[in-house]
Amino acid sequence: MFGGISIWELSIILVIILIVFGAGKLPEIGSGIGKAIQNFKKASSDVEIKPDEVQENETEKIEK
Repeated sequence: MFGGISIWELSIILVIILIVFGAGKLPEIGSGIGKAIQNFKKASSDVEIKPDEVQENETEKIEK
């Protein structure tokens, strides 16, 4: 289902997380994971360099 993880395996993992962290910490953990994913996506889109921009930068360097 999820990359080779069945629904039963996922359920067991979630129960273990619930036991270890407790119900009170789950919203905080979920929020932290969501923010981390959002920051990762933003950083990866900021790093993308378009081929046209690279070509223009190299052309400017050569002309100088």
